[in-house]
Amino acid sequence: MSAIQLKTIKADGVDIFYREAGPSDAPTLLLLHGFPSSSHQYRNLIPLLSEKYHILAPDLPGFGFTEVPDARNYKYTFDALTTSIESFLDELKVQKYSIYLFNYGGPVGLRLALRHPNAIQSIISQNGNAYTEGLGGFWAPLEAMWATSTPSELAASRTSLQSVISLDFTKWQYVTGTPASNLHKIAPESYTLDYALLSRPGNTDIQLDLFYDYRTNIELYPDFQKFFRDSDVPVLAVWGENDEIFVKAGAEGFRRDCKSLVVEYLDAGHFALETNVEEIADAILRFKVKFGL
Repeated sequence: MSAIQLKTIKADGVDIFYREAGPSDAPTLLLLHGFPSSSHQYRNLIPLLSEKYHILAPDLPGFGFTEVPDARNYKYTFDALTTSIESFLDELKVQKYSIYLFNYGGPVGLRLALRHPNAIQSIISQNGNAYTEGLGGFWAPLEAMWATSTPSELAASRTSLQSVISLDFTKWQYVTGTPASNLHKIAPESYTLDYALLSRPGNTDIQLDLFYDYRTNIELYPDFQKFFRDSDVPVLAVWGENDEIFVKAGAEGFRRDCKSLVVEYLDAGHFALETNVEEIADAILRFKVKFGL
């Protein structure tokens, strides 16, 4: 087990904070976090994988401890997040890698795959969605936002969605779908840190911009699915089956398109790493051996 190093690198005009562990000559695994979290969500997984992988876990712009200078005039879209992570990998001279997809990390990682299909060695999707049937009821307010047709309607929708940036809602994402017997495993500092970082001045507007832009990810679902069909990239879908954000049907969707696929379900919610990290690590290591990664 190697120590986790905390680093910052300038990439795409952004100071990207990241966690790194494992031998530099081991296969690289890029861990991409989701909303409302940061690379902190991988703090317990990294030590379980770092003997077999070179781990890179960056904080996306707008999240965690990554800092975007005001002079950068950063446009918070998923295309921009992807470009920043693409630049991050270029700066570190990473040419081949596997990706762990979770929540927002899903579309960022899959956009990377579309841009650099030959760079991707495998995909691990832990509640990282690429199918419309995987969208749970959570998305209804955002779908209403995407359907707005005037600036005033969009402004009203943004105002109503500000309630999502709250400690209660952040905690909801961690605990919902978690069996009562496992609730004690969810560290309160996880959702408390997430909320504290989301609460920084100006960050609410960043999150609302990303909520609105998320529609562009759904528009790309057919392209993501075509990538699965056209490539022979091994895919592991390890899924908290009680997730109300990305529901179980999203994991089943991979069966239509992936040639080399493993699907495993956990009795867990969205943030399954908080309660089932050993099971997830074991699934990843078995998957690595199965496909000789």
